[in-house]
Amino acid sequence: MLSARDLMIVWGDTPRYWRWTSELKSRFADVAELIGVCWLEIRGKINTLMLSPDTLYVAYLVYRTTAGAYGFDHQPVEVTVGLAGTEGCKKSVYLDAERERQQRYQIVVRRVGLFRHSHAMGLQAPVSTRENKKSGHHNPQEREDGWLKLELGEFFNKGGEDGELEMSIAEVNGGDWKGGLIVLGIEIRPKEDKYRTK
Repeated sequence: MLSARDLMIVWGDTPRYWRWTSELKSRFADVAELIGVCWLEIRGKINTLMLSPDTLYVAYLVYRTTAGAYGFDHQPVEVTVGLAGTEGCKKSVYLDAERERQQRYQIVVRRVGLFRHSHAMGLQAPVSTRENKKSGHHNPQEREDGWLKLELGEFFNKGGEDGELEMSIAEVNGGDWKGGLIVLGIEIRPKEDKYRTK
């Protein structure tokens, strides 16, 4: 696992935007806490010679959010996994773990007399969430240690090649401010294949 200190975080050394703190529930000395930015960009690299040959790997962003987190519920981030210098596998994901649950309910505003009432109706997930699942985009999942993990993508390591696997998380187009993200690091591990026979 690459710790937050091993990552290249744009503005990460500027105390106005990011704060380095220690966490009791962390395996690393420091974690990066986002105070507020409108340009979010995090990159990690690992040499492919450190990975087992002929193995499919999956990369996860390991993080959590503070109670006052903002800016992640309506603007997706673009994540990429691939060899440095190549296009890589790109997709858009949401860092807000509550987004899927909140989207399951349609908010209907009704006018009754002089007052407006809002209430939730239905349990059907909206099209955007269904499309997200069909296209292989994953929602954040809680780990046993309480941190969230979000799949960034997969990489098949053929082996014997000296290159760098690069992972990135970025939201640089929306211009919306966001904060309250605490980054533990990026985990790279072999993907479990539940259909593999031994």
